[in-house]
Amino acid sequence: METAIGVAEVKAPYSLWQLVRYFLRLGAAGFGGPVALVGYMQRDLIEQRGWITESDYKEGLALAQLAPGPLAAQLAIYLGYVDYGVLGATVVGLAFVLPSFVMVVAMGMAYIAYGGLSWMQAVFYGVGACVIGIITYSAYKLSRKSLGTDRLLWAIYLISAALTIITESEEVLLFLLAGVITWLVKAPPKAFRPEKLLSALLPVPLLAQVTFAASQTDPTTLWNIATFFTKAGAFVFGSGLAIVPFLYSGVVRDFGWLSERQFLDAVAVAMITPGPVVITVGFIGYLVAGFPGASVAALATFLPCYLLTVIPAPYFKKYGKRPDIAAFVEGITAAAIGALSGAVIVIAGRSIHDVPTVLIALVTLAILWKTKRVPEPVLIGSAALIGLLIYPLVGVG
Repeated sequence: METAIGVAEVKAPYSLWQLVRYFLRLGAAGFGGPVALVGYMQRDLIEQRGWITESDYKEGLALAQLAPGPLAAQLAIYLGYVDYGVLGATVVGLAFVLPSFVMVVAMGMAYIAYGGLSWMQAVFYGVGACVIGIITYSAYKLSRKSLGTDRLLWAIYLISAALTIITESEEVLLFLLAGVITWLVKAPPKAFRPEKLLSALLPVPLLAQVTFAASQTDPTTLWNIATFFTKAGAFVFGSGLAIVPFLYSGVVRDFGWLSERQFLDAVAVAMITPGPVVITVGFIGYLVAGFPGASVAALATFLPCYLLTVIPAPYFKKYGKRPDIAAFVEGITAAAIGALSGAVIVIAGRSIHDVPTVLIALVTLAILWKTKRVPEPVLIGSAALIGLLIYPLVGVG
């Protein structure tokens, strides 16, 4: 039996409070950006706890890749929706984002109070390299678990990874094409009717157009922050990596809110704090207009991704188990994981500078490969200390 919004009335193997506590912890200690965060969710919620099914996870990952906005936050919102509907999506989304928001606001306060944080680049020197080891291992586990031995899915994965490395961007049309190809190969319709597929995907692009509210220039800074970051959340596809160029063009070039140095520091803040990478918008907003600016920037960025997840979610829950839709989701998932794996190479090119950073990344990967008992925050903390010690000696920057 299903409710009016399409959520099955089956008792979940976990309480909503348990899920909220999990996402509070993940938001407070989940380092590595979207690649690592989606891997943690699969490991913790599917493999270890058995709270979420593999099919629900894949549906959430597919929806997160089809809709614009921060990938990890959208997946968290969808997983909250799976058994607890809109209430679950709302409180899980807040639990996931709130810890890192508090951290970046606190760092913004310190940044302004002390005229910049000179140690930030030193910490990022070590943490950035450590993150490469973490996300490489996460991408490996995610690929092996989700793709199995399916040759078609591996082909899609490799093509998606290669295109991400070459273009340094993630294209939603590639995800759609991967879904269509897998659907036609694995569950071809008896009578090909493309309008069915289009109708299933209709809520996503339509809502994105509706979300494009009035964006005329307004003299007040808060209004400019609200409109700019709404567009960032509503129209930038892909992971946190994808939103950085968009933020740069608006924050540095168009509005002149931050200098080049301040923007690089904002990106560093995103990498050395846990939770979604996009939470850097809170740091940027704070530098521009204090706590109100941080709050408006974060709300404007995450509200579109919340709506673009919750509104299509009933369709995914209701029709996601059909063979044709399941095949479509499989194809998108393979392309999504390929894009995430390709992003690892792109990020590595920006974080691995020299022999010490190579060693930090390799040692991190080796520790995760050989033992699963060392928590990621311990690895991040150790890398931060190494960065503080080594950075002044290597003469970077």
